[in-house]
Amino acid sequence: MGISSPGIGSNIPVDSIVSKLMAVESAPLADYDKKSASYLSQVSAFGNLSGALGSFQGVLAGLTSVSSFQTLVSTPSDATVMTASAASTAQPGTYRVNINQLAQAQTLASGGYKTTTAAIGLGAKTTINFSLGTVSGGSFGIAGTQLGASLSSGGLSPGSLSINNTVIASDGTTRSARLLADAINAKSTTTGVSAKAAATVTNATLFGAAGASTFGDIDTSGGGTYALSVGGVEIAAQATGVAGGGAGGVSAASIDAALTGNTAVTRALADANITVTGTAAAGTLQFTNADGSNIAIAEAVTGTVTGGIGNSGTANIGSSTTAVGSISLVSADGSPITIGGTNPAGAGLTAGVGGAYLGASFTADSTRTSGNIVIDSSNNTLQGIMAAINKGGFGVTASIVSDGSTGTTATPNHLILTSTATGATSTMKITLAGSGGNPPDPDLVSLLGYDPGGVQNLSQKSAAADTLATVNGIAVTSSSTSIGGAIAGVNISALKVGSSTLSVSKDSGSLTTAVSGFVKAYNDLTNQIKQLGGYDPDTKTGGPLLGDPTLRNLQASIRRQLGTSITGLQGTSLTNLSQIGISFQKDGSLTLDNSKLQKAITNNFNDIAGLFAAVGHGSDPDVKFASSGTNTKAGDYAINITQLATQGTLQGTNVLPAETVIDADTTWTVTLNDTTPPTLANTATISLPAGSYNPSQLATLLQSSINGVSAFSNAGATVTATVGDDGKLKLASTNYGSKSNIHIATATGTDISAVFGAGASADGLDVAGTIGGYTATGSGQTLTGSPGAPVDGLKLTITGDTVGSRGSFGFSQGYAYQLNSLAAGYLGAKGAITSRTTGLNNTVKDIAKQKDAFSARLVDIEARYRAQYTALDTSIASMNTTASFLTQQFAALAKQ
Repeated sequence: MGISSPGIGSNIPVDSIVSKLMAVESAPLADYDKKSASYLSQVSAFGNLSGALGSFQGVLAGLTSVSSFQTLVSTPSDATVMTASAASTAQPGTYRVNINQLAQAQTLASGGYKTTTAAIGLGAKTTINFSLGTVSGGSFGIAGTQLGASLSSGGLSPGSLSINNTVIASDGTTRSARLLADAINAKSTTTGVSAKAAATVTNATLFGAAGASTFGDIDTSGGGTYALSVGGVEIAAQATGVAGGGAGGVSAASIDAALTGNTAVTRALADANITVTGTAAAGTLQFTNADGSNIAIAEAVTGTVTGGIGNSGTANIGSSTTAVGSISLVSADGSPITIGGTNPAGAGLTAGVGGAYLGASFTADSTRTSGNIVIDSSNNTLQGIMAAINKGGFGVTASIVSDGSTGTTATPNHLILTSTATGATSTMKITLAGSGGNPPDPDLVSLLGYDPGGVQNLSQKSAAADTLATVNGIAVTSSSTSIGGAIAGVNISALKVGSSTLSVSKDSGSLTTAVSGFVKAYNDLTNQIKQLGGYDPDTKTGGPLLGDPTLRNLQASIRRQLGTSITGLQGTSLTNLSQIGISFQKDGSLTLDNSKLQKAITNNFNDIAGLFAAVGHGSDPDVKFASSGTNTKAGDYAINITQLATQGTLQGTNVLPAETVIDADTTWTVTLNDTTPPTLANTATISLPAGSYNPSQLATLLQSSINGVSAFSNAGATVTATVGDDGKLKLASTNYGSKSNIHIATATGTDISAVFGAGASADGLDVAGTIGGYTATGSGQTLTGSPGAPVDGLKLTITGDTVGSRGSFGFSQGYAYQLNSLAAGYLGAKGAITSRTTGLNNTVKDIAKQKDAFSARLVDIEARYRAQYTALDTSIASMNTTASFLTQQFAALAKQ
């Protein structure tokens, strides 16, 4: 039986001996751990360096744009009236701003309907077209009828009329349209409504009818007298004893003579603001007072008189009639007018809420979209119409609002239409057309028909309006509450009507903060580099990256870039950091002299950006800097253009007639800015409302209809339509380049040849040319320097109309831009730090594998040692047994 415990048989300390031997054999394991710890320490150090460099890059990223250094502060004196922001192109100064009106969208409302799901009309297919544009001429308000007959004698009693819940002051003296208009205008500040008196005109049949006079010759031979006055002016008189038709008698002819030419009568009438039309002899004589004052026509008679107004050969006992005018109300902001009071009819008005455009015309805006919806038996309900409009996406939204009325006869549901954009060009016009030669459904026309220049079946609740303002006394208009362009580089946001001053000044505080942030970020990075790669003579220890080439290269590169002057700057004297107060200290850190920086801000505010950001300036203002790449080199580059970018066009060959008729059910298929292979979303069908269009209207119709296609607008694809001096229509994609194209084909109805003739489509071309003599690639109006050249990645936008030499373009890379690019080369998935860290981690893994392999060998070594010493132990134990046996035998023999 073998020995189970080493050393028992031989008394040799096998375990102790093996343990000591293995301790010597495993000594290299500590070296592996030491190496791993060293490499892991470097990995951690590079992690700290990456974090510090990332923080440095984060600061630099905000300093690579010109706007970071050329910001201006805009401060309104009254922030409740307006706010403002200023771009770097703005000029410092103080401006006076008056906001007189805020932009708003138009809102229209229908009459009431009992339910939202009941059918409207018979379901006949009806196409409804929505177009947006501007209302011109006329006014929005209420046209009154002739004032009450009793007003000229008794006036308008107090409380008879209220407008927008404000009582209009009136009494027994309010006896004419002019006086009533004056009373209404006295309250216009409160009501928002003004009044205009229509001209007062005497009855058209007062002196005759059907072209024949009814004024009989005056006969005073019976002993009477006669006098005819108009507006208090005596125009004819006859003394007693004159027979009818006698010499010097009053007749239609004598009245006409008195009213013709420069006579005493005509002068007196003119002084009374009264004009004359027609003649008494023809029975058409009328008198007009333009200001709306009453006109009294009186016949004064004494004694026996025959003849006169409407009287031929019969007794005239005298007469008096007063012509009164009417008024019209105008809403200042296009909102409905509420009429009330105890006797609004006396003022020629009807109680209730109303208002419509009067004497106005509508002009479609070609820059706005136009769209159609089709209503038939499947969707001819309020809900169906609302859904169809909202799905259209052509600048109008629909909703249904209940007024809360109840009862069996209540009609609480109203369709509300609102323009999605504000501004005067957002006024709606809604036209309806039938299909297949049939008229539109009359019930739908009653619901939706709306033309500011015609029938208005919808009521306007708020008018489309622009923001109206003055800036330093100059009137400005904006379609939204944002006002741009009035002050170069400044955008004003109007909040309410009111006045404010606006101060625009250099934002020296932000610039100082940006420069100070750059200095601090550099110093923080420098301190981190010192901790990681420096040597402490006191403790005689070095940082974990002491002597590391990656760290040394990074530090040297940063210092080298900061010590080099900026090149490529045009028209500036600032080329290095010391000129704005930044300089190196003995310990390698940066310091900032604020007084020197403030001097630079005062004298060279716009040039400081060039020291930090990527800046591009061209001698040709139509060559603009778009962007640059990490491989773009600073320098001055000559620009040569061999081909300008063009737009895809469809040029008509027909001279458009005065009127072009578009038939009902006309649809065209439009393909805009399509690709190769074709993309389905780039083709759509448009519907053109039936009608007769002049060339300008036709261009507007096509432009707005195409731009109203949501698939096009979502892709940023739009067109312009123009009629040239040659009378031919041209459609052009607003995009430039080889991806710009437009094609149209007839689907149904009027053929496109009626508008474009044979038509000629031409796809757009990309800009072509060179930058600094190096090849460049064009895409639309953008020219990009080719890889491998100093202009690699430099993107320029080329506009204008000149080919050939376009001057020079200077490009410079400021310190922040250069260092940001440098940092990017060290960071990221392929950066130097990442590569270095990956290498160190791989080394640690290799060391771990070596350690595992060595540990595996130690197991074998220990097993060998144990086997050897176990064998020795067994051998010695055997010999000890033999010796013991022999001793016993020898002892036994000795006894014998």
